[in-house]
Amino acid sequence: MSGARRSARGAAVGLALVALAGLVPAGCGTEPAPPGVGKQRYLDLVKAALTDLLYENDPRIRARLAGDLSFWQAVLRGEKFDYPARAHTMIGTARLDNIQELVEDVIARGVPGDLIEAGAWRGGATIYMRAVLEANGDTERVVWVADSFEGLPPPDPERYPADEGLDLSEVDALAVSLEEVQRNFERYGLLDERVRFLKGWFKDTLPGAPIEQLAVLRVDADLYESTMDALVPLYPKLASGGYAIIDDYKIIPACKKAVDDYRAANGITAPIQSIDWNAVYWQKE
Repeated sequence: MSGARRSARGAAVGLALVALAGLVPAGCGTEPAPPGVGKQRYLDLVKAALTDLLYENDPRIRARLAGDLSFWQAVLRGEKFDYPARAHTMIGTARLDNIQELVEDVIARGVPGDLIEAGAWRGGATIYMRAVLEANGDTERVVWVADSFEGLPPPDPERYPADEGLDLSEVDALAVSLEEVQRNFERYGLLDERVRFLKGWFKDTLPGAPIEQLAVLRVDADLYESTMDALVPLYPKLASGGYAIIDDYKIIPACKKAVDDYRAANGITAPIQSIDWNAVYWQKE
């Protein structure tokens, strides 16, 4: 299938989602919902599709995707878990709600800059960023998707002792190709010139990335090394009043240490706010 046909198909899917949400008439005799209601219906539908809560039946996976604390309590008890088979994100609804809240806030206050996630997996969080921009009529900001698209790097405990024993490089489920992520964007009708991809290890791609300014910086990197490799080049580009979001801060000690070390070294004292059992954020002063 040609690129033009794929884009057309993706756009059609996107319009169908909007119609189902009540933003435009879906057929004869159907009236659009009030603007605010229609926007939220659209974003709720995208969120349900991204998390696969529309179709997932496994109660443990549903608990994970819904952001239920019971999932992490089970992990702490040593129970094994599977990665979602179809979902385009595993961050759960609370963290998707946080993305919407913060993106809409920077739009409302006119905080300048683009949006980025460093560590994208199947692309769900960045797809949702793009959807929130679309639903709010933002036509300027770019969504950057930074990932190796090959999984996580092996740890280097000699240089980064905090990463000792944290080897996720052999987890095949975490290696999602660039082409698959692009196809996922297409499915929502959201792959366009305002979505840009940075493929490679963060230490190689982020220092020279052509990003002028950021309004929202989201880091989902797990390792101390990778978290630091994202914060060092990107946080200085975060505008005053913008937001930094850190996945896994509350559950992976290496990630927390990287963030705490970076904040201490750079005199960052903005209060850290909790999102759920896993993630946190703060507003740059």
